[in-house]
Amino acid sequence: MAIELTPYEARVIGCLLEKEVTTPELYPLTLNSLTTAANQKSNRDPVYSLTDAEVMDTVEQLKAKRMVSDVEGFGSRVTKYQHRFCNTEFGTLQFTVQQKGIICVLLLRGPQTPGELRTRTNRLCEFSEMKDVESALVTLIEKGYVAQLPREPGKRESRYTHLFGSDTPETTAFVASTEVADTSLTTRVEALERDVAELKALVNELLQ
Repeated sequence: MAIELTPYEARVIGCLLEKEVTTPELYPLTLNSLTTAANQKSNRDPVYSLTDAEVMDTVEQLKAKRMVSDVEGFGSRVTKYQHRFCNTEFGTLQFTVQQKGIICVLLLRGPQTPGELRTRTNRLCEFSEMKDVESALVTLIEKGYVAQLPREPGKRESRYTHLFGSDTPETTAFVASTEVADTSLTTRVEALERDVAELKALVNELLQ
């Protein structure tokens, strides 16, 4: 995955994606509005208490990555900020409205089940059926933007997480376990190849 976001960067991008849809009259956002959005107590996990300075530092980091840009004017001297994360002429990420809604909510709230995603994206997009959520997730997984986490004991649904960088321990563990599994498989294949080579040599000796 080429895009790696820190937790604060993921929060800022998520807020800009969200407010672009839910409060278009206020978008792009001022620093004060962006800080308020980042620290919202509802629809956020975890809940942060970021200062304006911390949000500004995060915005500068995202500007350096060309994922956020300044916007001046709009009848005000206050600088406002807009994302360049996806669905813009500047970037390569292009999502459907439903895919964008899922990515936004995952950036703001971390790993979630399809049922949770359907409910929590209702202000961003519409899913008429659960299979529409699952279809969008499958596409995002195929493109390498989302991963399915192992099902938790006693839970009916698996949870899904974005892959644009994460500080979530379970996501780290999932990636690590996948890498360990890949390494283990490679080791086993190499061992089998050695055994086959030895058997071939033995057969050749017997034939001679």
